[in-house]
Amino acid sequence: MTGMSGAGKTKAIQTFEDLGYFCVDNLPTALLHKFIDLLQTSTEINKVAVVIDLRSPGTNQEFVNSLRSLARNQHEQENVIFLDAATNVLVSRYEESRRNHPLARNGRIVDGIEKERSEMAAVKADANLVIDTTDLTSNQLREKIIASFEQHGFDPFHVELMSFGFKYGLPLDADMLFDVRFLSNPYYLPELRNQTGRDAPVYQYVMNQPTAEGFFTRLAALLDFQLPQIKNSSKASETIAIGCTGGQHRSVAMTERLAQNLQQAGYTVNVTHRDIDRHEGIGK
Repeated sequence: MTGMSGAGKTKAIQTFEDLGYFCVDNLPTALLHKFIDLLQTSTEINKVAVVIDLRSPGTNQEFVNSLRSLARNQHEQENVIFLDAATNVLVSRYEESRRNHPLARNGRIVDGIEKERSEMAAVKADANLVIDTTDLTSNQLREKIIASFEQHGFDPFHVELMSFGFKYGLPLDADMLFDVRFLSNPYYLPELRNQTGRDAPVYQYVMNQPTAEGFFTRLAALLDFQLPQIKNSSKASETIAIGCTGGQHRSVAMTERLAQNLQQAGYTVNVTHRDIDRHEGIGK
């Protein structure tokens, strides 16, 4: 991936990373073909995105020749992507970021843009995909890349579910947080105390409470509405935390129930029970 400075390569490479690609930014031109040869010997890396542009060490002509060679000799599974934008838009973006153009560090931004456009013209002509970001927002660029490069229905959006205990502090990375301490606590039943919400007796004790069913029904309805909106905003993930006092019983059971519900709805879900092993009786 290459193109004009300020056209959105940083956002693009971040999107490829969310799609599961191994990503390298600002790879020196001289290492490009060696890097490709190395990848051909790897059995672990099968999706790669590389950003290479005029920031690379070496002459601009070396850069252009290398990219044109790659574009002309690409295999079926390779793409050379060129990101472009109108000069006035690029100038505006540089002024907003208060950064110098890499080809005009001591001169006018517009001069650097025009010099870069001239030197990159041949690369753009040989690219098999040109994306004009003039009228695109960052989210629209992300959506365009996902639509073009997601494979086999892969969806970069996923939900992180976490149970936790309030007594051990709030999770710092939670986007949404829910409190289930209003439910009856299995901790006070000796036969359940040293089990967790992942054990059937505790899970059934928690979820058979009418208030638990009422809470879950409302929570599921909220997420059924809200998660598609969050996904459409181009966010890569949403972290939902559910807490009880110690993080072993009620929050674990509710998190397990919610994970099953979201998986059935088609979401990729990762579950973490942060404090499930903190109680001194558990695991002993």
